[in-house]
Amino acid sequence: MLMRDVLADLVAVWTAGGTAGVGTVVRTFRSAPRPPGASMVVAPDGSASGSVSGGCVEGAVYELASEVTASGTPVLQRYGISDENAFEVGLTCGGIIDIFVEPVSRDNFPELGEIARDIENHRPVAVATVVAHPDAARVGRRLVVRPEHVSGSLGSDRADSAVTDDARGLLAAGGSTVLTYGTDGQRRGEGMEVFVASYAPRPRMLVFGAIDFAAAVARQGAFMGYRVTVCDARPVFATHARFPTADEVVVDWPHRYLAAQAEARAIDGRTVICVLTHDPKFDVPLLETALRLPDVAYIGAMGSRRTDLDRRERLREVGLTDTELDRLSSPIGLDIGARTPEETAVSIAAEIIARRWGGTGRPLAESSGRIHHEEPVDSCVD
Repeated sequence: MLMRDVLADLVAVWTAGGTAGVGTVVRTFRSAPRPPGASMVVAPDGSASGSVSGGCVEGAVYELASEVTASGTPVLQRYGISDENAFEVGLTCGGIIDIFVEPVSRDNFPELGEIARDIENHRPVAVATVVAHPDAARVGRRLVVRPEHVSGSLGSDRADSAVTDDARGLLAAGGSTVLTYGTDGQRRGEGMEVFVASYAPRPRMLVFGAIDFAAAVARQGAFMGYRVTVCDARPVFATHARFPTADEVVVDWPHRYLAAQAEARAIDGRTVICVLTHDPKFDVPLLETALRLPDVAYIGAMGSRRTDLDRRERLREVGLTDTELDRLSSPIGLDIGARTPEETAVSIAAEIIARRWGGTGRPLAESSGRIHHEEPVDSCVD
């Protein structure tokens, strides 16, 4: 659960003038269960939301968050199999995680409300926090970095300048990680560690074809954290009532809408495109446009194998090359025996996830080695 998923609970405490204890995964090693940015919030009434380990060390982090709230002193804590007390805190997954636990209130984090509004309105923002430094007074200091301006300070102009440049690079890529500098922000050196959490707009899922399968895919996409758009040229089918979980329902010719979005630079390397119309008059011009986009995470199209062969031939006739056609996942989804719209949506989601992380789609019981693949650069997106 990335911080944005617990942000409402944190802002509620902050707005009421209280102090919350917040634990955030800042670094992981080996098969750690949650990625950097995963957070837990402990409210003044003792309630907790979020997760930093999928259950492995929740109890220990909860206790530490309560202590930090009382003391006002942030702590960087490592949990893992190398700890002599690892099994006491329940960390049996074999991974190692660094968790930064800090008190959050209006007094020490006045920018939180504005950051929450940026995230809600899909405006990119990054928060750089000092998580380790020889000077304890600098631990917990923050820099809020936006494409156009910066607020806050990490303790020196030199540190602020170096971290601002690096944070903007991470923000452009949608990445979150720990950066290491000299104690005053020197590029070569160590002593200061800064966790940069970047909140880029949520990745987009474009679903073309207002059919029952599209409704199931839209629900799955929303569940996975995508900003979902359903588009169809037929107004009788493309309605918000039929697609209540979609962020947008657009009535337009699919290829025209996609081309306009690309022109507006609203398509990027995290965007996934699901073509579910299986009607040549929609599919061919749409896929011709989609497959010529320079940087898209996934393009899948629904249809039988006969439909797929016919569609590929039509696309070759309009000039697409075999290299461009190799980008097309069709028939869409992984082979899990899906039959219903809901099952088919799961198979499509599984293929998207496998494509993103480099998974094989094979049962884990039939494989060996690491369970979790290397984390991509856009792992902590909105």
